[in-house]
Amino acid sequence: MKITFEELRYFLEEQFPQGASYGTLQELGDGWAEMKLEVDEEHLRPGGTVSGPAMMGLADVAMYAALLSKIGLVPLAVTTNLNINFLRKPVAHAPIWARATILKVGRTIGVGEVFVYSEGSEEPVAHSTMTYSIPPEK
Repeated sequence: MKITFEELRYFLEEQFPQGASYGTLQELGDGWAEMKLEVDEEHLRPGGTVSGPAMMGLADVAMYAALLSKIGLVPLAVTTNLNINFLRKPVAHAPIWARATILKVGRTIGVGEVFVYSEGSEEPVAHSTMTYSIPPEK
């Protein structure tokens, strides 16, 4: 693992301050990360469910954290593709959490998947696959 939990938490606060609205880092390992989003009214859509963009944002930031655990603090690693399948309705006012796992990291690309869960449910509410572009080393 290239970074510690505390290094990444500080980095996200400093370099990606809007990221807090997408969730907070809970755990970090070599090639994986878990993040949690405390769902409130801004994350809900009509019909009383968590919005797709809220789940996508959580999944994306979780994948970013998992990737950085493998490549170090690279601010300009960016999402180039995000595919998400919404599997079931999350509980409206319960936190959601994401577990991101890196599947492959090369010199210029990283690929991974994320499962999103609604607190209290063992079945995932969404599944996402993502590709990140890794900038060349200077």
